Amino acid sequence: MQFDWSYFFSLFSLPSFWHACVTVVQLSALAWFIGMLLGFLLASAKLSSAAWIRTPAALYIWFFRSIPLLVLVVFVYNLPQLFPATGSVLSNPFYSGLFALVVTEAAYMAEIHRGGLISVAKGQKEAGRALGIGLVGLQRLIVIPQAFRISLPTLINEYITVVKLTSLISVISLTELLTVGQRLYAQNFLVMETLAAVAVYYVLVVTLFAWLLQRLERHLDLNLRTPQTLDDAGTQRLRQQAQPLHARPRPTALAGSAPALQLQNIHKRYGDHQVLKGVDLNVASGQVISIIGPSGSGKTSLIRTINGLERIDQGEIVLFGNSFISAGDNLNSPQVREGVRHIGMVFQNFNLFPHRCILDNICLAPRYHGSSKALSEQQAYALLDKVGLLAHAHKYPHQLSGGQQQRVAIARALAMEPQIMLFDEPTSALDPELVGDVLNVIRDLAREGMTMLIVTHEMDFALSISDRVIFMEGGNIQLDASPQAIREEEAGERVRRFMGLEQPSATALAAAL
Repeated sequence: MQFDWSYFFSLFSLPSFWHACVTVVQLSALAWFIGMLLGFLLASAKLSSAAWIRTPAALYIWFFRSIPLLVLVVFVYNLPQLFPATGSVLSNPFYSGLFALVVTEAAYMAEIHRGGLISVAKGQKEAGRALGIGLVGLQRLIVIPQAFRISLPTLINEYITVVKLTSLISVISLTELLTVGQRLYAQNFLVMETLAAVAVYYVLVVTLFAWLLQRLERHLDLNLRTPQTLDDAGTQRLRQQAQPLHARPRPTALAGSAPALQLQNIHKRYGDHQVLKGVDLNVASGQVISIIGPSGSGKTSLIRTINGLERIDQGEIVLFGNSFISAGDNLNSPQVREGVRHIGMVFQNFNLFPHRCILDNICLAPRYHGSSKALSEQQAYALLDKVGLLAHAHKYPHQLSGGQQQRVAIARALAMEPQIMLFDEPTSALDPELVGDVLNVIRDLAREGMTMLIVTHEMDFALSISDRVIFMEGGNIQLDASPQAIREEEAGERVRRFMGLEQPSATALAAAL
């Protein structure tokens, strides 16, 4: 039996097939889009820390991924027999098929979204919290855009799957491509020719929409964007637009002689491991304090509690005379978020937002907190000029060196006009030749009178810039002294040995032995 080519080609001029194509596109696009939205809600619920939210979401995903779509389609179409009120909608094959597809695809897409959400680095959320951005803002501005980029290739593949799954809706007589083909070959028995044409129609639909979605994927791929370094004329133009930097006025409630920051009996543990064992520390306005000590001594944990990134188990943190954080406080409360806005944080690994250009990284938090777009951009240009990166304003973080990224991170923190700056080992992730530029920016801030706490392993830098050096060991402050006292007084001997400034004495060696 020969293949009837003339009949095969004639099928591409049949209006019924093109109408069926429209139906397939409508059904697949709606099912994919609605399923994607519901899937994201399910994924977020499954990642919730609350069991009463997490467990139902997990059960839904497990159950509807287990049921064959064909079974679900037939069940939904016959559901009006049990619930007559649904008959006005579900008796229509299109809506029955759409409902069944959405219910199924939401379960599958939940796992795709979950993969994207857990792939967003923890530091991204911490950077947002350090800028005083609330939970909804974190998801909307930082987490979802990154998770969507990660999930998009798999979501595109899932759309192709949905297009092909629409053929199963033919069992409830929806006039889609396979249904039209079945009716034709039931009349003329030209099965191969008809099914071949059906296959071509499906290929056309899949190819067109896959191409469109892949263009979207390429548009969102930041690695394909060309670095935009401004020339001298462009840099000068931006410099003219820059808003002169000004100090943020202290809230009137914070006035007085109280220290800028007070830590009172701070305890912190991770499980059975106690990392902070009753730390007390007062920081006066304008002071620069370097925190040094061996690894595991609690340095990073200490400044993370100051910025509300870690709960404290006991004690209280007082900011400019006002209670800021106490043991058991909700770190997402408006009171804590308002206090965080007075504290800038620079992380060891930069934690810049990779999906936003350098300018947007700096403008994001001020705009979130109510600053106008024009004003936030003018201030961002001034800050970039301050750290020597104005020509790179329209680049993305991955297009900068590590030292440049850290200087952008400093500018981003300064955009909130904080009264206190925290640095968590700002140079430890940098190559040695890049360290100097970052340290020079910090030196400039010290000269301007910025209150700073710096966790660092740059010992010479700590001694040269600090008003006080804190030496931590075993979760406690072992020494709080001026650089001069550390260099000259007997109490600083342990710190000098740690810094490598002197060899241990014979007495100390004998005691150690």
